[in-house]
Amino acid sequence: MKNLIKISLFVLPIFLGIYSCDSRDDYDEIESISAFKIDSVKIAQTEMDVFTVQTIKTYSTYPDGCTGFYDYDYERDNFDRYVTTYAYKLKNATCTQATRVEANGFNFRPEARGTYTFKFWNGKDANNNNVWIEKTIVVK
Repeated sequence: MKNLIKISLFVLPIFLGIYSCDSRDDYDEIESISAFKIDSVKIAQTEMDVFTVQTIKTYSTYPDGCTGFYDYDYERDNFDRYVTTYAYKLKNATCTQATRVEANGFNFRPEARGTYTFKFWNGKDANNNNVWIEKTIVVK
């Protein structure tokens, strides 16, 4: 009986390991991730206190169901904040062709008094220069 238990303890993990190596591709694969323009921004409070939190919302228009929000890039430089949205593009997926506006947000919790300038990436102009939507928040 002891030998049967020992063999079972040895063989069972091997069987489970082989069984879990299922190579089915039943998920959508990301083809690329790239910067994506922010169309508009909603800041509920343009004045706030130190150490309080507010959610800043951004809105972007996605061209189809294969493209969607991935993450933010948030850079700080003293009281300036540069915010860029990144979007994914799915590879070989069946997607809707309808455009849609998607809202996303991040929390802002200032740790010092001052005037914070937020610059949200809004794409490139005709000369290939970055265009920014600027918003300010005064922290007391």
